[in-house]
Amino acid sequence: MTPVKSSKTDPQILEMPPQKMAVVHAKGAPDKVFPEFMPALYGSVYTLKSDLKQQGRPTSKVSGLRGRYPDAHLVPKEAWTMMLGLPIPEDTTALPQKVPGITVGIEEWRYGMVGQILHLGTYDQEGPNVERLQGFITDSGYEIAGDHEEEYLTTPDAKVVKTLIRYEVKKKQPS
Repeated sequence: MTPVKSSKTDPQILEMPPQKMAVVHAKGAPDKVFPEFMPALYGSVYTLKSDLKQQGRPTSKVSGLRGRYPDAHLVPKEAWTMMLGLPIPEDTTALPQKVPGITVGIEEWRYGMVGQILHLGTYDQEGPNVERLQGFITDSGYEIAGDHEEEYLTTPDAKVVKTLIRYEVKKKQPS
């Protein structure tokens, strides 16, 4: 029998290493928070990249923005808590601060085993894929052990918006 190939949009369980991140913490609706906080986050990371390049040190591509939303399922969108981050080199110990009043910090985001799914479409259409991923996690013998996280692979105005939706997971304990 020929094995069935999985689609890129099928949910999956995989292992991810920890990642050092440049992070801003914010509260509010994403459409209000992002325009205010993104200049600080991206400004810090691109200045870091430029500084490393000037020093002759290795740099890397600035990859997709990640957002963690620990209370999105508990409170109205206007009250969401957000941690918005961009991966940075592991040896980073300080970040340039580019926007007064908005601190960009350094955190290590731990992962380990994660459940994730690729969502194609606008953010307001994620609900069915979030439910599909959560069901897949449970059916695979895992339980959610971390915050709802999204990794934005495209900009919101892309022809096809691509978002990885993920949760840290752990094996269910036998009852």
